[in-house]
Amino acid sequence: MSQKQLKEAFVSNLNGTSLLEISAGLSLPPLCLLCRGLLLILYYLHHGKPVSSRQYSLLLDFLVLVSPLLFSCTVLSPVIFFIPVILAAFCAGIFSKIYSQRKREAGVPFGQIVKEFQKTCLEPECIPAITVFRVYVNVLTSISILAVDFPQYPRRYAKAETYGTGAMDLGVGAFIFGNALVCPEVRQKSHTTQPRFSSLARQVFSVWPLISLGVGRLLSVKSIEYHEHTSEYGVHWNFFFTLALVRLAASLLLAIFPKRKAWLVALAVAVLYQLLLSTTSLKSFILHGSDGRGSRLGFLDANREGLLSLFGYLAIYLASVQVGLWLLQRRSSVRGWLEALGGLALAVLVLSLLLQLCQARTEPVSRRLANLPFCAWVLAHCLLLLGFFVLTDLTLVFTKLLVKGSSVPCCWGVVQPLDSGKKRGMEAVPVGRQDKLSQLCLISAINKNQLLFFLLANVMTGAVNILIDTIHSKAAFTLCILHLYMFFNCLIMYILHARNIVLKFW
Repeated sequence: MSQKQLKEAFVSNLNGTSLLEISAGLSLPPLCLLCRGLLLILYYLHHGKPVSSRQYSLLLDFLVLVSPLLFSCTVLSPVIFFIPVILAAFCAGIFSKIYSQRKREAGVPFGQIVKEFQKTCLEPECIPAITVFRVYVNVLTSISILAVDFPQYPRRYAKAETYGTGAMDLGVGAFIFGNALVCPEVRQKSHTTQPRFSSLARQVFSVWPLISLGVGRLLSVKSIEYHEHTSEYGVHWNFFFTLALVRLAASLLLAIFPKRKAWLVALAVAVLYQLLLSTTSLKSFILHGSDGRGSRLGFLDANREGLLSLFGYLAIYLASVQVGLWLLQRRSSVRGWLEALGGLALAVLVLSLLLQLCQARTEPVSRRLANLPFCAWVLAHCLLLLGFFVLTDLTLVFTKLLVKGSSVPCCWGVVQPLDSGKKRGMEAVPVGRQDKLSQLCLISAINKNQLLFFLLANVMTGAVNILIDTIHSKAAFTLCILHLYMFFNCLIMYILHARNIVLKFW
């Protein structure tokens, strides 16, 4: 076989991994984030100031927030269940050191600290977990799209051919979920009165870069005969087109139906699509083509996976809009977010039960079909990851209360309650306001230019595959290439962020 055929075969006919292994992998980003935050607080505790070097800040962020993920999806994948335990133990050790030192200095009982923590007021307009979720989905996707071409990346993590739950299958749905959390329908204030189709008009304008990128990717892949997995989206289709059309279709539906009932519209779309898959020949057409032998005749037949899976992704997007609206409800205290955590846990439980029921009564999870089990699986695991990030943020808020004046980038800011401010003749003010240097963190940098980050990762992935025989690479060489690839991408984002440059013109 040619090199192109070898690489296509390398990512084909796979069956995914277990839900338990994916859940274990989802715990790694929050633990990395917690570890970074605790290290910064510990540094402040010993030196009385935050890390004062941009170079050290970038290096710390990369080594703690990104590098463990590179190792866990390659050479450390056989012990993936032990990595969260090790990280959690390391975080517990740092927290114990911080708490024991503050206890000796302040002598405040633990129970009193917990009571004060529950009453703590947080910045109501900022939900760091959403930002971190979207950034980490981007980072994990960027790692996987290159790592999957190396033998050290387990085949069970790659996209499943027809049925199965691969880590990369979840990444596709998580991208849709993350986009919906910050869509115009969610960000629009409920008390503002705007024309019904105003959000649709904004989406029409904002999706043209996605369509342009989709066309650019199509032309470049075909012109250089780059290897591609045809059964993933089809001959001409790609994920940029899927994301653009899903956003447009969702905006149209939310202009017709009340956005507060988005979950009902999502359920109706997912159930009706599943009924069509189960009771008609639609499933056979998607899997085997119009002639039953995998034909690719005509535009619809050639791109059947990409076109028909739009219904499943649309359901995920609409349900995620409902999640975004619920998250943005005003919760100004820690107690309110602890209750929200309970709501997220309940939603994960309900969706997990729905997933088991769907798989027992209909069919297994299929990203290729984007069926009802796939929708339930994506939503359950995305909410699980989001809940992990909220819990991480609350843990860091608690630790920051132990070390007055400390700050952690991309974490909740603590504010004084309005009542206490009035008693002292002051307005509510942030406590431990982060300075400009401490805001220069990798998460903020990637968040400011997310589409550029993803585009750069795609271009660099293509370049590496053209220049290197990835399939026969040794472990040390693979790790070196992956680290250089991710560090260069992160460095570009960091430099742009430091200079306050946002490459967005739409």
